[in-house]
Amino acid sequence: MTSTSLKQRVTTKILRQFGRPHGVPGRLVGWVMAHRASNRQRSLWVVSLLDVQPTDRVLEVGFGPGLAIAELARLANQGHVYGIDHSDAMVRRTRKRNAAAIRTQRVTLLHTSVDRLPHFDKQLDAIVAVNSLGFWPNPTQQLSELRGLLRPGGRIALASQPRCAGATADTTARAGRELHDRLTQAGFTQARMETLPLAPPVACVLATNPAEEQQGLFRLRAVSPMSVVLLAGEPPRWR
Repeated sequence: MTSTSLKQRVTTKILRQFGRPHGVPGRLVGWVMAHRASNRQRSLWVVSLLDVQPTDRVLEVGFGPGLAIAELARLANQGHVYGIDHSDAMVRRTRKRNAAAIRTQRVTLLHTSVDRLPHFDKQLDAIVAVNSLGFWPNPTQQLSELRGLLRPGGRIALASQPRCAGATADTTARAGRELHDRLTQAGFTQARMETLPLAPPVACVLATNPAEEQQGLFRLRAVSPMSVVLLAGEPPRWR
């Protein structure tokens, strides 16, 4: 095995850990994610764009080390914050970070993936996902399913800070356009992009779940007579 191929294999394994931390390496990756200054700055900035209100019900998809969860819980102090993540290591770390809010039943965290969304007894006011869309099995389909959890007029924020080698402002701009297109395809409206000047920059696209009459028009345009929905098993439920 050449040194180049070995380096490529090691790099691939490390990148997979950042996508789904697990085991001893996953705990190390979680520590890095939690303590990197740019990650904290990025998370706080994205949450600030959502204009979270005290009584809001908010879901974060792929919460990682729980930086945004903690800020959401601080802002929605009379509402409820939900989080899902497909990494058991991240769920454990985030439960420790947010132990007080969990004890007072203001935060609920679940080990599950975006293609196994839980049921809610009430609609959500806002949804956020930071640097996680690239790990979703079918982003447009999952965004459509997330839109179904939001109340009419509910907000969503998707953020991306490219971490690939040589990432530049152009890389971020392309990522932002992709997020914008995905949201539009999933039926969201009023999409707009904001940029945080880090290295590389962060793109955050915000959009709205349209009012019920607008949703009806979208379904007339988008739903085919051949559409079929398949359900595999019973997803978890939250009350």
